[in-house]
Amino acid sequence: MKNSFSAEALKLDADKEIERICAAMRQQVALQLKCRGVVLGLSGGIDSSVCAALAVRALGPERVLGLFMPELDSSSESLRLGRLLADYLRIRTELEDITSILQAAGCYRRRDDAIRTLVPEYSEEYKCKIALPSAGERNGYALFSLIVQPPGGDERKVRLTADAYRGIVAATNFKQRVRKMMEYYYADRYGYAVVGTPNRLEYELGFFVKNGDGAADLKPIAHLYKTQVYQLATALGIPEEIRQRPPTTDTYSLEQSQEEFYFSLPLMQMDVCLYAKNRGIPPEEVATAAGLTAAAAVEVYKQIDSKKTATRYLHLAPLVMALDGETLNSMAAFVGSLP
Repeated sequence: MKNSFSAEALKLDADKEIERICAAMRQQVALQLKCRGVVLGLSGGIDSSVCAALAVRALGPERVLGLFMPELDSSSESLRLGRLLADYLRIRTELEDITSILQAAGCYRRRDDAIRTLVPEYSEEYKCKIALPSAGERNGYALFSLIVQPPGGDERKVRLTADAYRGIVAATNFKQRVRKMMEYYYADRYGYAVVGTPNRLEYELGFFVKNGDGAADLKPIAHLYKTQVYQLATALGIPEEIRQRPPTTDTYSLEQSQEEFYFSLPLMQMDVCLYAKNRGIPPEEVATAAGLTAAAAVEVYKQIDSKKTATRYLHLAPLVMALDGETLNSMAAFVGSLP
């Protein structure tokens, strides 16, 4: 039987979806959250740009605050493109360089100490990142590598140990958590809600930091695949330069794509695979649409299951002790009385 699945299935009516999201945002911000407006971090990337544009369409530019939060390792392009977006939307912005906060918390020192367990000569003058092999390069388990570059020298790749990996990630996660702390400062200051910017790939596959970029009061595009976010970006008139920018983590000093850091596959291919898997379509039937061999599609499906399992805890609310029936009933009554 001829395979009928196509990436065209990801196409949506962008204008209709924009209106649906904006109507929901107005209701959520005003009636459920009881807030006067929204605040969000602007990274110069497609997701935060689309979220900001949706907020402006829903609430008006005067009720949207954009934050620029660069740090020592940030690309200058992130700030430049973030400002381009803010000017286009005509929203208020604040600049908070979080480098000094991260230094005080030991973010860079702790990261560098972990790196030096593998590269003893590593110093502040070096650049670094961590990366996964692409889906086509894997042979069994996907293991992270550390990539370092001395001043004026060539990049060097070292296999990461589990302890060094945890040390590096734990330290760099300060960045997302400090940024979120800053967003909630402004939310508290102005009576605003915090907008989270994950798309469905990031949200469903756990590509976020708990109590960091995973924290928010509303997440307007978490139901949309990356392909669909780009469709909305076009309909919203997001500047072309932002729409053409490759998605990046902007976390490490060496340039790094989201593909090499987490997804191991170009985002549009991962989009097709996740969309099809969520609809019960066998991997062999999605291979052609995703531009993969049947064997590679099977491997991607396994990766999706693995990521969902490994990051399930990120979605969990804080766990509490078992409660007696009376307490449960009173809590249920309280929640039910909320507007």
